[in-house]
Amino acid sequence: MRFRYLIPLMVLALAGCSSAPPPNFQALDYSYLPPIVLKVSTLNVVNNYVPDPGAATLIGQDPAPPATTLLNMLNNRIVASGAPGTATVTVQTASIDQVGSNLTGTMTVDINVSSPDGRSTGYTEASVSASQTAPDPDASASDVQAALYALTKRLMDDMNVQLQYQIQHNLTHWLSWSATPGTITGETPGATPVDDGSGPATGAILATPLTSPTPSAGNGMPPPNTTVTSPSGTPPAPPLMLPDGTPATLPAGTVPVTP
Repeated sequence: MRFRYLIPLMVLALAGCSSAPPPNFQALDYSYLPPIVLKVSTLNVVNNYVPDPGAATLIGQDPAPPATTLLNMLNNRIVASGAPGTATVTVQTASIDQVGSNLTGTMTVDINVSSPDGRSTGYTEASVSASQTAPDPDASASDVQAALYALTKRLMDDMNVQLQYQIQHNLTHWLSWSATPGTITGETPGATPVDDGSGPATGAILATPLTSPTPSAGNGMPPPNTTVTSPSGTPPAPPLMLPDGTPATLPAGTVPVTP
């Protein structure tokens, strides 16, 4: 009889431990990172990942569930500028599973953007993966939580870097160069970004304007009021003048000789 009552008590004790708040695991928050501003007015962040039962059981022990953590990061980092257009950010995978003696994790995010008329579109994908040794079969619940938390944090750190790189590399013309999210700069999606003169945004991803050389007059000559100097740094000799003050015209093929 004593043994029969002991088993239910042990099960209740274990259930109580598993439902207790995980100790010393801070929420993975990436809101301090610079926002990535897309030139769209409508921004949708969706999750398409559905874990299988085995993965769901393991993920349920993670103090920072991968899909939830990834969705929070995407909602914080990717914002709309207010310019016409639509962007859909989709979590395709946010998995953690045990394969043999290893924990393996994968995250994949797709971004699709389009102009209102659908003529200008863009697409990119960011994907990361990582693995580490799984806890021993007899490891404590806190050890399992710590391992899952560490793997999720590693995946998230890699995803933040990969996501920004892929957007800057493949969606350059869809990045907003306005000073703040929600400001429409008048740029056309798909066009080369220009400096709108509003100055740099605090923390936002901005373009570095190129400094173009002083334009010429269009005929190969310098513009008016420009002093042309020789390679040595001295001004060129003045043109030859006739006694009456008019410029001298030399015969074709004649090379002027300066004193």
